[in-house]
Amino acid sequence: MKKIMQCVPNFSEGRDQQKIDKICAPFRDQANVKLLDVQSDADHNRMVVTAVGNPEDLKQAVLAAMGQAIKIIDMTKHKGQHPRMGAVDVVPFIPIQGVTMQDAVVMSKQLAAEASEAYNIPIFLYERSATAPHRTNLAAVRKGQFEGMAEKLNDPQWQPDFGPAQIHPTAGVTAMSARPPLVAFNVNLATDQLAVADAIAKKVRFLGGGLRYCKAMGVTLEDRGIVQVSMNMTDFTKSTLYQIVELIRIEAKRYGVSIVGSEVVGLVPMQAMVDAASYYMGLENFTMDQVLETHLL
Repeated sequence: MKKIMQCVPNFSEGRDQQKIDKICAPFRDQANVKLLDVQSDADHNRMVVTAVGNPEDLKQAVLAAMGQAIKIIDMTKHKGQHPRMGAVDVVPFIPIQGVTMQDAVVMSKQLAAEASEAYNIPIFLYERSATAPHRTNLAAVRKGQFEGMAEKLNDPQWQPDFGPAQIHPTAGVTAMSARPPLVAFNVNLATDQLAVADAIAKKVRFLGGGLRYCKAMGVTLEDRGIVQVSMNMTDFTKSTLYQIVELIRIEAKRYGVSIVGSEVVGLVPMQAMVDAASYYMGLENFTMDQVLETHLL
């Protein structure tokens, strides 16, 4: 059985296509690595790359892409709707085939050691790779964002796991992890009031009493004149997409607001979409075995 690892690095660039192409080039050039998807968003000013491959070759591609991003992204000039603390903001590894979660943890630590030495950048470990309980949640690690990281690194509780205890002057700080697959899922609302999206996000996310495996925040989509609830569904098998859509619909009613659409960022496991289709279509006893593509070689 082939060993296949997935990596979904997030870069703080979603507007300049030339920069996006340069950052993605190593994934296209590295043998035994396949670039599956690239999604960039101008409002978030962020790019999400999805790549899979042999673990060692994938690590080398990510390392090279990090080098490109650190060279051409200046965080002192970066503006966007999405929270961020570095040019290479987060780098999660996900085991796919012939590898374990522990293998992904080891991979994240190996890359953190190599990248911090090569680029003189501080790196935190989070999720399954976290070295302390207070570092498990990415939101806690990223709190303060780029502008607050210099002060944060002075706190003994927030010394980086790898690299210098000071931010890179233009590339900031990076976080790396091993984690299960998640679904980046956004729901758009028929209003331009960010306060409404923020209030709904606080209700539906786990910290506000919402779904256990939902992280959510409100975001303005300036080009469209609307707002959205932007989410990470960290375990789509236990907190499903249809559940979060219906919960947002319920909360939006109190503001007289409707849902105008939704989007998946990056790739999504087929099971997540099958679950949603089964719910909305009222399918009885439907399983993945009935999906044609699962029987194709």
